[in-house]
Amino acid sequence: MKKRKVLLTIGILIVAIAMATGAYFISVRIMSKGHNLIDLTSEGVPERREDELYDGYVKLSEVEMHYTALGEGYPVILVHGNGGSYKSVEDLGRYLANDYKVYMIDSRCHGKSTATEEISYELMASDIKEFIECIGLVKPIVIGHSDGGINALTVAINYPDLLKGIVSFGANTVPGELKLYFRAGVAISDLFKKSILNDMMLRQPSITAEQLNTISVPAFIAAGEYDIVKLRNTVFIADNIKKSSVAIIKGKGHSSYVHDGKLAYNLISDFLAETVAA
Repeated sequence: MKKRKVLLTIGILIVAIAMATGAYFISVRIMSKGHNLIDLTSEGVPERREDELYDGYVKLSEVEMHYTALGEGYPVILVHGNGGSYKSVEDLGRYLANDYKVYMIDSRCHGKSTATEEISYELMASDIKEFIECIGLVKPIVIGHSDGGINALTVAINYPDLLKGIVSFGANTVPGELKLYFRAGVAISDLFKKSILNDMMLRQPSITAEQLNTISVPAFIAAGEYDIVKLRNTVFIADNIKKSSVAIIKGKGHSSYVHDGKLAYNLISDFLAETVAA
């Protein structure tokens, strides 16, 4: 009798979990459809460029920034996410290099760039500004994923005349707009091994609607349908930038559509061409 009760309880729990999971996916799909839900394909993408990357360093005021470059044409800068490096966006960069001069940077405390005791989105935005000035780029487009997406927003806010446009994948304006399971995972990880990168994610950024309102360049804002960033925050970002468009990527999470260069190329190619031509 006791065994039957245990099995019945387990069965009820399984059904409840299945129903809750189903309800979650249905609700997400309904909400996503209201905000340009798109299904990406890799059709029509040019060949991936396999040239050897230019590998260099630029001495900035606080750090030595490592970067790679490839291609010719209008300048675009790719910025990776937290804990990554230029390699995180290299696949996309190699496809974009068919059309543009692509610079892929390592943010401070990442990759081969200088590790500092302090890191913030404000400091990384300042580093990007200095990088642009040191290389001598004129009105580049900054494309960033996750922390890199926050960096793109921050550069556009702090230096309104510096850029031609921005692309921001999977950015959040405050830590509370990251889903609870992700924040909990970062906090638990930080208990076992302290990290200034984890601390930054848990305490920063703090971007307001008023700051987003000051962005005057065209902006393409995107996130995965099942991103770690709450859908409402992605929509909030797009709604508060005057010249913005938004896309929610069907069935994708936080990173997969960005790390797949073919998908990401198809997602942003029209926006880049229109922005450069404007």
